[in-house]
Amino acid sequence: MHKGFSRRTLERGSQLFFTENLETPIISTRFLFPSKIGAPGLAHLTSAVLTKGTQHHNSQELAGLVENAGAQLGYETATDYLLLSLKCLAEDFKALFTLCLEILTEANFPEDQVSLEKNVTLQGIRAQRERAFSVAYSQFREHLYGPKHPYGYSTLGTEETVTAFQSQDLATYHQNAFNLDRMVLSLCGGVSDELKDFVEEQVKSLPSRASDHKDDTVPEPEPTGTHRIVTPQETEQTTVLLGYAACGIHHADYPALKVLNTYLGSGLSSRLFVELREKRGLAYEVSSFFPTYRQHAHFGAYIGTAPQNVPTAEEGLRRELEQIREIPLTDEALQAAKNKTLGQYALGKQTNSQIAQLLGWYEILGVGADHDEHYPDLIGQVTVDDVQRVGQTYFTEPVVSLVGPVDDEKVANECSEVTLKV
Repeated sequence: MHKGFSRRTLERGSQLFFTENLETPIISTRFLFPSKIGAPGLAHLTSAVLTKGTQHHNSQELAGLVENAGAQLGYETATDYLLLSLKCLAEDFKALFTLCLEILTEANFPEDQVSLEKNVTLQGIRAQRERAFSVAYSQFREHLYGPKHPYGYSTLGTEETVTAFQSQDLATYHQNAFNLDRMVLSLCGGVSDELKDFVEEQVKSLPSRASDHKDDTVPEPEPTGTHRIVTPQETEQTTVLLGYAACGIHHADYPALKVLNTYLGSGLSSRLFVELREKRGLAYEVSSFFPTYRQHAHFGAYIGTAPQNVPTAEEGLRRELEQIREIPLTDEALQAAKNKTLGQYALGKQTNSQIAQLLGWYEILGVGADHDEHYPDLIGQVTVDDVQRVGQTYFTEPVVSLVGPVDDEKVANECSEVTLKV
């Protein structure tokens, strides 16, 4: 689809990336900024209200300008970055790009829009509490990182923090976090040389502004020391999640953990699916996860099972993870996992939007946009010994998180008995 990207580094620090695909009239743009630590949910709410009014346009006017051009404007709040996205025709790009810069520099966070988005966010928080996996994942992260760590809670925040936010809180966070001197701007599509020059001049013309950098560094996790958390909930199935502290994208173990995650929990041919669902009938759903963080990531696996099967399902999940430490993968299994990892990666960068997002994301994480070129080689170099070594390094004592109709004392005793029998 494209032939690599070009980079322009501005004196003020902004990084501009252009990926040409002149066969399409569409341009996808990503404005990315490093996340800054704030009260739980502050980044999300600030991003949600960002497009709801500026000094020159109210919410309806902004929406009309975007929708009348058939364009799409959105936002994303993630663990390591904040993002504003734009997708539009090349003929509308200049006007809408200028509008995005207005939003990033002149957002005014009107009280009525703050109140509206607070209500939407609170509904989202309450909905999370009704989903067993969301609860299991949330309490796992809280105990792994500590309740005050930015990785230890949902990006939506809590009911207490979100309810307390005022317009000025959002304006202050916006001033610090959405600093164009530290922006990564990634564009993909029909980006002509003339448009590249236009983008550079527009960004250069923006005034610099002071930003408080003291909250840029992610603190060290402070795990609670709890290794088993059970939350009774009236659901049809029980979610059992086992998780471990892992490494970030900069670490040498990252590629092997990515391959291991594919082998264990990706798709209908994965180890967990075949062993625990197909062969033993223990799972309604089963998978593993290894999200990409700048640092302090985590690795986990979960199973949704009938309440009466919790002890057997938990022990089965634990056994599959521990087996990685003890029994090396076969060469055939490793190659299949590597092929699947690379196939999924290729499928994840087929559109202009996906490419713009990927390159900007790599740059904001600190590995550089050219990590896209290196990643296939890193996966290809993973060996059987690498996979076993990372299993032995990270799969030690898991944090176990259970949510559903369970009797914790009974489950604990039954799990102990199952362990003794195996």
